[in-house]
Amino acid sequence: MRGCFVDATDARLLIALSDDPRATTLALADRLGLSRNTVQSRLARLDGRLAGFERRITPDALGYPLAAHLTATVTQQRLDEVASSLAAIPEVLEVLGISGAEDLFIRVAARDADDLYRIAGQILATPGVERTETALVMRTLVDYRVRPLLDRAADPAR
Repeated sequence: MRGCFVDATDARLLIALSDDPRATTLALADRLGLSRNTVQSRLARLDGRLAGFERRITPDALGYPLAAHLTATVTQQRLDEVASSLAAIPEVLEVLGISGAEDLFIRVAARDADDLYRIAGQILATPGVERTETALVMRTLVDYRVRPLLDRAADPAR
């Protein structure tokens, strides 16, 4: 569905879902002044494009208070293999392919500095990973969010 954007009604629907992830189709329809069928068809069209609306569990709550970002340079022919290997490491939360001098941006969670050292070593030992650099997250200043984009899409006059 690449290239298919949400309109103001979709955005209002997504905002309502964000506010109440467990809302029924009927409750959403009542809240937005839409028919149940309209809400159902729009949700069906958006299916597959919606990330989970569940409350996010922080790694800190699971005993992983140390956050770090690693960049990695990889052998390009082994990129898929590297991605699969990184996905098998539980402490790897996210891997993004990036442009620039490095190839990957890797977000990890660790129990402490020793644990981070082990995780970084495991990443560096991954076949196809040539080198890594690690930066500790000192504090989160802006959490991941899409709500401002939804607000803009819901009210294009903003």
